[in-house]
Amino acid sequence: MWAAARVLSSTLDKREEGTLDSTQALDRFLAGVERRAFRMAQLATGNVEDALDLVQEAMLKLAQHYGRRNEQEWGPLFHRILQSRIRDWYRRSRVRNRWRVWLGGEEGEEDPLHNLADTDAPGPAQLLAGQRAMGALEQALQKLPLRQQQAFLLRTWEGFDVAATAHAMGCSEGSVKTHYSRAVHTLRVLLEGHQP
Repeated sequence: MWAAARVLSSTLDKREEGTLDSTQALDRFLAGVERRAFRMAQLATGNVEDALDLVQEAMLKLAQHYGRRNEQEWGPLFHRILQSRIRDWYRRSRVRNRWRVWLGGEEGEEDPLHNLADTDAPGPAQLLAGQRAMGALEQALQKLPLRQQQAFLLRTWEGFDVAATAHAMGCSEGSVKTHYSRAVHTLRVLLEGHQP
């Protein structure tokens, strides 16, 4: 799926010894983070193709510029790159949408999240409950402002601490705490009728 990032990471200066181990570690890291990063980008953009592009760009940038860094640094660095790409995408899409609306183009398109199929089907009742819960969570996450969404996903899905989240988002730790707290409060209100 992310062949370009893996090809790039495998071509990282193999002149030095130990680079092969570093390349394999980077490949493992990218393989481990790709699905969650894709979901984050997809929730932020609402578009599968744009999400794929954003994640692939972030992977390539990490491999090109930070592949030689310590493995423990890759997580926050990768998510900082990804969040930066998402913010850039928002800026570009705002400008495009202004022109599209002004010129009379379509305002709303179908949400691709509603067309995704769950490949693991344990049972009809569990599947239906899981789909309803996930649908409600996705809708609630999409209602959050971008910074709250980022803070919540990085802290909850990625398991980052406050410092790593602040580094990935490019803001202070206090801002992360504020965004995360507001996101949790809003999600509790929006998901009040849903049981886990």
